[in-house]
Amino acid sequence: MASKDSRQTEKNHHLIQAMGHAMDGIFDVISQERNMRYHLTAAIVVVILGFLLRVDRLEWLWLLLAILVVFSAEFLNMVTEAVTDLLGEHHYDVNVKKAKDVAAGGVLITAIFAVLVGLIIFLPRIIKLLGY
Repeated sequence: MASKDSRQTEKNHHLIQAMGHAMDGIFDVISQERNMRYHLTAAIVVVILGFLLRVDRLEWLWLLLAILVVFSAEFLNMVTEAVTDLLGEHHYDVNVKKAKDVAAGGVLITAIFAVLVGLIIFLPRIIKLLGY
């Protein structure tokens, strides 16, 4: 008897199908993770500032790298939370706490890196604009 559950349980058969699942994942992270929305807002501000302050090609690479590293860390943090919640059956467990704390620490470290990259690139330009 065929299952009435129409959700996919097998490997993707087409690139378009895989891309659809990937987009679902991106929208899930953005819609479910408050901090990801903060990171996305900061990334938009950084891109706008980059255009306004006319950063050069190498600086764009650093800015985009910083943005991508933070986004990747936030995605991995969400995966860690989901898997540990599933394994811990939503009950407190010291190892679940440790995994979540380490994943969150990874996001924090990447966010600090991104802020430092932004300061190194933008601060001299902003100081120059202010006439100092």
